Amino acid sequence: MEKKWWHDKVAYQIYPKSFKDSNGDGIGDLRGIIEKLDYLKELGADILWLCPIYKSPFVDQGYDISDYYKIDESFGSMEDFDELLAETKKRDMYVIMDLVINHCSDQHEWFQKALKDPEGEFGDYFYFRKGKDGNPPSNYRSYFGGSAWEKVAGSDYYYLHMFAKQQPDLNWNNEKLMRELYTMVNWWLEKGLAGFRIDAIMNVKKDMEFKDLEPDGEDGLGEVWRMLETVDGVGEMLEDLKRNTFEKYQAFTVAEVSTMKKDELSDFIGDNGHFGTMFDFSATVLGNGEHGWYDSKPIQFDDFRRVLYRSQLACQDVGFLANIIENHDSPRGVNRFLPEYARNDAGIKMLGTVSVLLRGIPFLYQGQEIGMQNCQRDSIEEYDDISTIQEYHKALEAGFEPKEALAVCGQISRDNARTPMQWDDGENAGFTRGTPWLKTNPNYRRINVKEQMEREDSVLNYYKRLLALRKSDLYREVFTYGRFAPLFEMEEKIFAYERRLENTAVRVIANFSCVEKTLPVDYLSGDQVLLNNLEEIWVQERSITLRPFQVVVVRS
Repeated sequence: MEKKWWHDKVAYQIYPKSFKDSNGDGIGDLRGIIEKLDYLKELGADILWLCPIYKSPFVDQGYDISDYYKIDESFGSMEDFDELLAETKKRDMYVIMDLVINHCSDQHEWFQKALKDPEGEFGDYFYFRKGKDGNPPSNYRSYFGGSAWEKVAGSDYYYLHMFAKQQPDLNWNNEKLMRELYTMVNWWLEKGLAGFRIDAIMNVKKDMEFKDLEPDGEDGLGEVWRMLETVDGVGEMLEDLKRNTFEKYQAFTVAEVSTMKKDELSDFIGDNGHFGTMFDFSATVLGNGEHGWYDSKPIQFDDFRRVLYRSQLACQDVGFLANIIENHDSPRGVNRFLPEYARNDAGIKMLGTVSVLLRGIPFLYQGQEIGMQNCQRDSIEEYDDISTIQEYHKALEAGFEPKEALAVCGQISRDNARTPMQWDDGENAGFTRGTPWLKTNPNYRRINVKEQMEREDSVLNYYKRLLALRKSDLYREVFTYGRFAPLFEMEEKIFAYERRLENTAVRVIANFSCVEKTLPVDYLSGDQVLLNNLEEIWVQERSITLRPFQVVVVRS
């Protein structure tokens, strides 16, 4: 495998709006991130992924971009961004940003010009089509509900939006538009950006006939992603993007890939793949409801273990996956992957360990390192997420009572991950001296950075040791390039695997059950234990006994 500069790095995702507010306006900003760079360096982060900070009306929290060349004033200025790049470079850290080029904002200059003349030059930057018999061009349902076609007032035209109606899709078949996008991408890379997290990229290839789908709901619509499954050729578009941009700068790219075909893994993340890596969503999609959040199911351990083992084995001769337990689009991993009985410090450390030491690039999400958790709200008005509001009303339409619908949101809402970062037990968790844009989680007085920095056995200090072990001189290579092999697959509630490179082997053994587990092992001595999330470990000559929620990392 061709070695790349990012293979042995640890990435940390920042949701800037909720990370740290430096000026008291209640919104996190770039200067707040600069203020916390030493904290992130000490934690062990190498690559910082910033969610969108571009100019935006924030209909979808910045994923609706109105100017790709400007920093939104709520986050600061371009001078602040340049300072951030300079300060990260001093610390041997890297910055990547979201690249959102399947769609833009309806406030973007291109779309405003297109609305004036849908058949003109800028009209072809988007997908304008005439309706059929007074109806939209096809029966696509957008990701956020309702028709994926929005009528242009005073005309027969509709435009396509796979997401919100304020996010018109860009036409990747237009060569002039593509040159505009490539120029923009290269402009950011020239500034010193290390790469991009690439948003919703599988949506760029459309069926240009926009044929109706078989309806899958009472509204007569079909999920728009089903259209993507019928088209080929997205790889050609992605290769053209790479060749004209990323490849020139050895840029790190991590893609959000949703509809890749089974035999395309090498095309996407192989040595000459479209991207450096892509997120492994195999566990995060478990339990998804057939009709919406309201009929989702709790994730079962056996499924969690099975899909992660399968992903690891599938990719290890091909390339690297990006491993996550939570991000800005999901609830907190503590609540999603741990049963209630394990939602304590030991369980949180255990979950972090099995994720971080997998083969691939670990991506931590802000607050994960202190075990931040979901936040139940008292009313739907307390949410600021377009998807949550849509799912709330979908639950009501399915017959749920308001309290029941709200409880569903409390389990799955994206706002669970977007509550302000909990820095200390002071007002607003130390996030802002003003009124936070989104209410803090009330548990911040118990779960916060300051308290955990001062406590040796905290989740935060454990994460520091965990990342230091992964990046240590002795074990960096085995945790980066070592092969993955499942262990104890038939043992109930045991998540275990080996990482091996030549003569070096390390085993990760975790007990997800609420009872002690004794497992057979080769001869094991105390000095072979590299990491242990509990004070004691019971080692016999040929066995090891793990207490509930205990994880050990041992050198074989």
